[in-house]
Amino acid sequence: MARGCVCCVKYMLFLFNLLFWLSGCGLLGVGVWLSVSQGSFATLSPSFPALSAANLVVTLGTVVMVTGFLGCLGSIKENKCLLLSFFIVLLIILLAELILLILFFVYTDKVSDNARRDLKDGLVLYNTDNNAGLRDAWNTIQEEWHCCGVMNYNDWYAALQVSVVPDTCCQTIHAGCGRNASNTFWTRGCYEKVEEWLDDNKHLLGTIAMCVLVIQLLGMAFSMTLYQQIHRAAKKYEA
Repeated sequence: MARGCVCCVKYMLFLFNLLFWLSGCGLLGVGVWLSVSQGSFATLSPSFPALSAANLVVTLGTVVMVTGFLGCLGSIKENKCLLLSFFIVLLIILLAELILLILFFVYTDKVSDNARRDLKDGLVLYNTDNNAGLRDAWNTIQEEWHCCGVMNYNDWYAALQVSVVPDTCCQTIHAGCGRNASNTFWTRGCYEKVEEWLDDNKHLLGTIAMCVLVIQLLGMAFSMTLYQQIHRAAKKYEA
């Protein structure tokens, strides 16, 4: 009976981590594709040039892949060292998530102010050489989200030092429309639009976060259960 429980936990943990590992491979593939294609997926932050969508997805994919590999191999081989490593990695990730979440809520206003200031600083680089990715990112966001600048179109005036905005700020886009002040620009800033989207989708985001938390806790519970069962079996065998 005990052996049957061990096998059940073992294969559940293996399947769980196999899906985890495959998800990591998928994320890594998407991240590599974004790195190669770049363009509209570059960072908008001049202070953190490495903080691009591609790099974030590659990092996330690598972490998920390595974690899933530890869980898969540890469960199928019934290796206590790998199972314990898997448990510790999940625990570290969980603690890091909780710490970041607490810090975010404690310093929400400061984070928001710094983000807005950093994004405004990034507007200055819009027309500079070697920043095609940042330029494409702003063009895509403004065109898709119907917004202009960080807080409003005046951000572009301050950044570019002329009364000119990118053509994607125009409600009716055509070549050179951003140079004509008589054209109608989007009045809402992109930062406000993002905040609005996050507020509208907070229940969905909360549900996703809870699902991720449950998956992590289940992975930790399964790995520790299997670890204890293997440890007990080894002690009985030695006796």
